[in-house]
Amino acid sequence: MGDLSGMTKSDLIERVSVKVPHISKKDTETVVNTIFDCMTESLRKGDRIEIRGFGSFQVKVREAREGRNPKTGEEIPITARRVVTF
Repeated sequence: MGDLSGMTKSDLIERVSVKVPHISKKDTETVVNTIFDCMTESLRKGDRIEIRGFGSFQVKVREAREGRNPKTGEEIPITARRVVTF
């Protein structure tokens, strides 16, 4: 459990359950899911999330632009969208 690259939510649940053995894995999963649900809801509302000592998340708007189909080289419109940044 050394490398954090490519960690999935299941990996995170497993690591937390190992560190807190007195809480069942099912309860650990509920806690992790609740945290992610709260974060998702806050970001959906446009709030910024700051976790001190870790980082912050916020939603930014990517403006509409022209892109290219990599297969054909044809120009295609890319609509504006909201993206989460860390």
